[in-house]
Amino acid sequence: MIIEELTMPEFEEGLTRTRTVYIPFGSVEEHGSHLPLSTDTIQAYEVGKKAALQIPLFVAPPIPYGNCRSTSCHPGTISIRTVTLKALLKDIVRSLYSQGLRIFVILTGHAGGAHRMALQEAGEELMMELLELRMAVVTEYDLAITEGRALIETAGDAHAGEIETSRILYSHPQLVKGSSPEEYPSFPVGILVRDKRSYWPGGVWGDPAKGSAEKGRRLEELVVSKVISLVRRLEAFEEKGGVCG
Repeated sequence: MIIEELTMPEFEEGLTRTRTVYIPFGSVEEHGSHLPLSTDTIQAYEVGKKAALQIPLFVAPPIPYGNCRSTSCHPGTISIRTVTLKALLKDIVRSLYSQGLRIFVILTGHAGGAHRMALQEAGEELMMELLELRMAVVTEYDLAITEGRALIETAGDAHAGEIETSRILYSHPQLVKGSSPEEYPSFPVGILVRDKRSYWPGGVWGDPAKGSAEKGRRLEELVVSKVISLVRRLEAFEEKGGVCG
């Protein structure tokens, strides 16, 4: 059930079938010279929509902004603060919780470290506040690289490379503009730098040339399957103990 397409009665009827909602987070972020700025958002939303075809599941509209530190100097990237990201997640979950939803799968297509930690931190805080809440916070990239390891040829592929090029070639081929050279960032270990683009000029982490629509199809199917398994596990989950503190 795609929430943005439902009417009020349809949403209400949906609550009789499930109390589980999938919330996709993405970003507006450079993905080399060949992939759209919405790559992370597209991947996260597509997985939710495909999962909802197989199980009863509400799919919330995607949140297209994220915290993007390493790509903040690249043209097109729009980054929000982690405090803003946390507030967004909290407000959305509180609102849906007040509507009767109780089980939340937060999947982020953007895998930045601070971004992921902010979502997890917000989730932990919500768990202490909303006592009937069950929640998972997962990264789309982690599911793709774990489940699709046998498909991926590029060691260390992480951003706008083989995996993401394959995914967009499959779901939105019209948005892929050629390819980009293989590249890996060269940030100095432990040293903070202002002009991050000078250490990562092309904005690619991997080899886009190894991407294919067929790999994208298989990777997406694997991630969808993993999300469905996660939903079922959450719905059956009974936590030990109570609220700590």
